[in-house]
Amino acid sequence: MDSEELVATLEDAGLSPYQATAYVTLLDLGTASATELAAASDVPKPRIYDVLDALESRGFVETYQNDSLRASAHSPDEVLSTLRGRAERLDAAAQEVEERWEQPELEGNHATIVREFGIVLKRAEEFISSATNQIQLSVTPTHFERLRPALMNAHDRGVSIRLSIHTDPAGEPPALDRLRGACTEARHRGLPAPFVALVDRHQTCFAHHPDSYDLYGVVVDDRTHTYVFHWYFMTSLWEHCDPLYAEPTGEPPVKYVDIRYCVRDVRGLLDEGATVEVGVEGFDITSSDPVSFDGRVTGTRFTPGSASDGVLQLAGQVTLLVETDGREVSVGGWGAIVEEVEATTITVERVIRSSGGPDA
Repeated sequence: MDSEELVATLEDAGLSPYQATAYVTLLDLGTASATELAAASDVPKPRIYDVLDALESRGFVETYQNDSLRASAHSPDEVLSTLRGRAERLDAAAQEVEERWEQPELEGNHATIVREFGIVLKRAEEFISSATNQIQLSVTPTHFERLRPALMNAHDRGVSIRLSIHTDPAGEPPALDRLRGACTEARHRGLPAPFVALVDRHQTCFAHHPDSYDLYGVVVDDRTHTYVFHWYFMTSLWEHCDPLYAEPTGEPPVKYVDIRYCVRDVRGLLDEGATVEVGVEGFDITSSDPVSFDGRVTGTRFTPGSASDGVLQLAGQVTLLVETDGREVSVGGWGAIVEEVEATTITVERVIRSSGGPDA
């Protein structure tokens, strides 16, 4: 660094131009009279005494009388400490600016527009890493691989994961061995689609696909907005897509996080005369208090008319009636209004066939 650069840097650190020039000149001279320093540094002679007084008060120089006022550069320890401390603060400020620009803080009931897809992907990874109940995810194979470690950890925690892989028409989805252990169920859409991550019915990350005209992202920490994205996921990115992989359910207990799938399966068992025992976890609609209970399914209310190709009927009321502690409780799904309980998880604990034997 030459003298001019050093002077400019010291000015950035808070010295005036005259102070910075005089100090750098004095470093080269070692010691000098005020008159000599003024001449060598081009600081006006009437100003040199004020400049030296200011530098001495900051610990940069020391002055003494020897026929005339003389000055010498002070031990650099204090100067170095000041400069390094300022550098550390500037570096910390730079990092904070970068973090705030890249990742604006989310407050409760809040949605944020972000400028880069990388921010959306990072937020999704954070949300997935803290998921406790369910994840719905629409991704390309590349983004799936980026999120796969977080998905595998969530799967190990018992989180239900629905994975919609979208590719170009000629593209190939991931191999089955990449899906096992990273999701509960996976489907394939052979068309580009937005990136969508929905976590625990409350958090959403959304970004248009890269070919979209408006390339920006939305990060949501809000139940109402996430509920809207949920229906977009179900109708556009899930129900009509080709099945890729599904974990075998085996024998009970079988956990459902979507009441529509639960009621669809339970209705068939009830029609066969089976007894179905379930465990319900969710929230009381009136008080919003968490509830958990076990009971026997006594009936269902389900809009008929599912499409012939097997696509689940998504419109209309879906209710599970459960007898527990001598009374019948009506259980709804996400966004329930007319029922008594909104279920977050329904677990089929046991199925007893009319013959008397348990069955899956």
